[in-house]
Parts: sequence; structure tokens; C-alpha cells
Amino acid sequence: MNLKLSLAEWSLHRTLEEGKISNLDFPAIAKHVYNIDTVEYVNRFFAGYDSTYLSQLLQRTSDAGVTNHLIMIDYEGNLAVPSDDERLQAVDNHKKWIEAAKFLGCSTVRVNLHGDGPSNDKKIASIDSLSRLSEFARPLDINVVVENHGSDSSKGTWLVDVVKAVNQSNVGLLPDFGNFCIAHPWGSTQDGCEEAYDRYKGVEEMMPYAKAVSAKTYDFNEKREQPLMDYQRLLAIVKSSGFSGYIGVEFEGNTQSEDSGIRNTISLIKKLL
Repeated sequence: MNLKLSLAEWSLHRTLEEGKISNLDFPAIAKHVYNIDTVEYVNRFFAGYDSTYLSQLLQRTSDAGVTNHLIMIDYEGNLAVPSDDERLQAVDNHKKWIEAAKFLGCSTVRVNLHGDGPSNDKKIASIDSLSRLSEFARPLDINVVVENHGSDSSKGTWLVDVVKAVNQSNVGLLPDFGNFCIAHPWGSTQDGCEEAYDRYKGVEEMMPYAKAVSAKTYDFNEKREQPLMDYQRLLAIVKSSGFSGYIGVEFEGNTQSEDSGIRNTISLIKKLL
């Protein structure tokens, strides 16, 4: 078993949104501030996806001695919507980020399966979208992974059904320790959810198809532990699955600084592993 840490850029989303740092600064921060040499980007923080900007970012990662692992793709359209016109446009919108991932030396892009309509219709649409993205990404040697991220996509069995139906070696899952709120697609915790999927059951169902793991944390308690989840149990599920790869550090707390949240997350993972 070979488990390594990567740093998810979303851990610094408040600092990025406030303009205190930019996407170009992220690789050096990961390496020199947190001693993590592998990074996961979020596409919304890119100033562009042209070769000039990507070359600048690639130079920054080279200078810092950082490996580019993954790009999380948001806001490029719904891949699970039954409408062909809308969905196929979303598929095309995602392709430029797959090309950007190849340019940067990433191995993986993360997509979401969002959409409206009956659950089975969304499943059929998702299978088609992922099949098309898989075909596009395969010659570039890029994996396409789906994160549990609200509504039907927070159901472990639903995601597994989709990936099994696509049946392509470069398509898999990105289990996130959070994001199991079904009733509210963007609910970041279980609080206030009308319906939530069992996070331990969900992670266990997803792990056989995992190509990466998102070790989500929220605000820490006074013991520097996670009050909303049994972190030891979650990491035990990951270890027992035989998974080898990157565990992404992703802090999403609201009342604590991002710096302390990232450091506490790293410490918690290392202690339990």
C-alpha cells in the first residue's frame, strides 16, 4: 500500500477569492509552506487555459519541485442533464480542461454529475457523458473521476452503477469524506440536510473504483479532531480497500483559518495512518 498526500487548492479558496494569492502562487505554497509536493487545482482559479498561462504555471511548478496531479472542473455545464443539447455542450466545455491537465502533466481531472430530472434519466445521461469524456481523455493518458457532490451523486451505489456501466479503465471515482448531503446539492455538512447518505457506507462502496481520495475536513474541535465524522474509521476504510495513490488534503472549515485547518488536517491524517 502506497499512500501519499496531495494538497487540494480548495483548502485555500477564501484566500484565493480575496485576491491575497493567485493560482500561480499555489504550487510554491504547497511545497514551501506545507511541505506537500503534489497539488490538485480548481479550474475556477485559473486566469486562463491558453498555452501562455499554462506555461507560466508549469514553470512555477517546476521551480518549486511540485508534481501536478489533478484539476477539479466546475461550472462547465451539467453532465447528468437528460437534454442532449445542453449535456453535449457541457461535454465539449470539459475537454479544454482535459487538454490543460495533459499540458501540466496531471494524471486526472475531476468532474461532477449534476443535472435535473428522474434519477434513472440522470444515470443514463451520466453514462453517456463519461463515455464521451473517457474516449477524448484516453489518448492523452488522462483519468476522469467523479466526486460525490450532492443529489444522486452523493449516493455510493448510484455512482458505482454509473462507473461500472461506462466500464473504461480511465474512468473512476474520487470519494470525498464530506459531500454526502442528498437533499441540498451544495450542502457542505450534514447539518440541515433533509436526507443524507451514510458517509461510511458511501466511501466503502466507492473505494474499489477510486483513483484518488479527498480527505475533506471541516472546523476542528479543541482536541484537533473532526466532530462531524469518525476520521479514524474513514481512513481505515481507505486502507482496508488496498488503495494506493494520493489522499488529498481538503479543508473546508468556516470559523477557523485556512492555514490552521490545513495543518490540522495534515497532522490528523498522518497520525491516523
